[in-house]
Amino acid sequence: MLAKEAGFKIYERKNAQKILPKDRINNYKEFYIPQTEEEIKIQASRCMDCGIAFCNDSCPLGNILPDLNYLVAHGQWEKALNILLSTNNFPEFTGRLCPALCEASCTLGINSQPTINREIELSIIEKGFEEGWVKVLSPIMRTGRRVAVIGSGPAGLAVAQQLNRGGHNVTVFERAKHIGGILALGIPDYKLDKWVLQRRIEQLIKEGIEFKADTNVGRDISVEALKSQYDAICLAGGSTVPRDLDVKGRALRGIHFAMDYLTQQNIVNQGKKIPKNERIDANGKKVVVIGGGDTGADCLGVALRQGAKEVYQLELMPEPPKRRTERMPWPIWPMILRTNTSHEEGGIREWSVATKYFSGIEGQVKKIHCVRLKWIEDEKGKGHMEEIESSEFELEAELILFAMGFLHPERSDMLEKFKVEFDQRGNVRTNERHMTNIPGVFAAGDMRTGQSLVCKAIFDGRMAAEAIDKYLKNNR
Repeated sequence: MLAKEAGFKIYERKNAQKILPKDRINNYKEFYIPQTEEEIKIQASRCMDCGIAFCNDSCPLGNILPDLNYLVAHGQWEKALNILLSTNNFPEFTGRLCPALCEASCTLGINSQPTINREIELSIIEKGFEEGWVKVLSPIMRTGRRVAVIGSGPAGLAVAQQLNRGGHNVTVFERAKHIGGILALGIPDYKLDKWVLQRRIEQLIKEGIEFKADTNVGRDISVEALKSQYDAICLAGGSTVPRDLDVKGRALRGIHFAMDYLTQQNIVNQGKKIPKNERIDANGKKVVVIGGGDTGADCLGVALRQGAKEVYQLELMPEPPKRRTERMPWPIWPMILRTNTSHEEGGIREWSVATKYFSGIEGQVKKIHCVRLKWIEDEKGKGHMEEIESSEFELEAELILFAMGFLHPERSDMLEKFKVEFDQRGNVRTNERHMTNIPGVFAAGDMRTGQSLVCKAIFDGRMAAEAIDKYLKNNR
């Protein structure tokens, strides 16, 4: 029997089960087993309906989590869906990919287990699709204003949907052959099956958004042509320049950037053949992933699915604590040790390791040479690293993947021809209204903020759309 009030006193946190690692690494399918509707209602009843909802404040999108949980706990799914969609354009993406910042700030987390907000969010949107509640929402009237959105990642899609529903005519330009940006090419299928993305793209097309894939702005269509044909332009191309390592042996074959590796496997999963001399394949190889974040873990998961003999994931920073410390009290996001689903599947994680150089035979990488580090804090609490004497070691590796994050957007023909300014980090500079130094040219997502989360990209896209809408209304 579902307790309608104070479920946190009665029920323990329960997460969705997963297909066992030994079975799921045989394919690229999603492996979470959704809980039943009744189980989700019970979990939603654990929400304390706090007077001050820290979860709402921590959510980059501002999802109204207490209301969502209350409605789900009482079986009012359609109302919950409407409230969820009022703050989040694509809950099916965030429900699969978001790190759930809201759960870290849940009041229950002070001395118990927080609510499963992300899973509840995913259950709401999937039930919405199942019941036909997710509608194609085309504007009743059109304004006659035209907007070009460059980039079809989560920020670009959010900008496009918001502006289209506001009555503007929106065209999305994507240089890749696949619409969706990192959602289509950078996220492994086992985290986001591409039918989920395609389902949403089809809805956006029905709502009236035009997509032009395989179109590189600045080359296939000129910046001047865009400016003459559109009343406003939004740059949403992402932060795509990866961090590199300038060390001896960098030019050896078998060393690749993580996103090249992940993108290639996603393309292969969609049926495209890659020439053998271009294929990045871990099958039967010893693999080293440099970078301890989620992208590195994605590389680990893909390498295991490709049949790697052995996989190491190396991280420069020290191993985080397993629990909150005095420096990271509730409700702030705790920098604690997190085990990705890929780590459940295999591989070896190493912390406080720096790469010194690579060595190989006949141009092919064979070893990575490393040193262990110790981290020392000064009197201000700022840490710096020192190499531990005589701690050098080497690992055999026939495939090495750089997953050390991204620096800034590409200084491409497009950005140069737009003549936009950049901030100190190399991102496109905007004012508080998301506009660049060029009137009518805006920016959103990672291209503006730097590498970040899908939920933050969607929110930034929504804010950019609001700013563009105001600009169009004030400049008739």
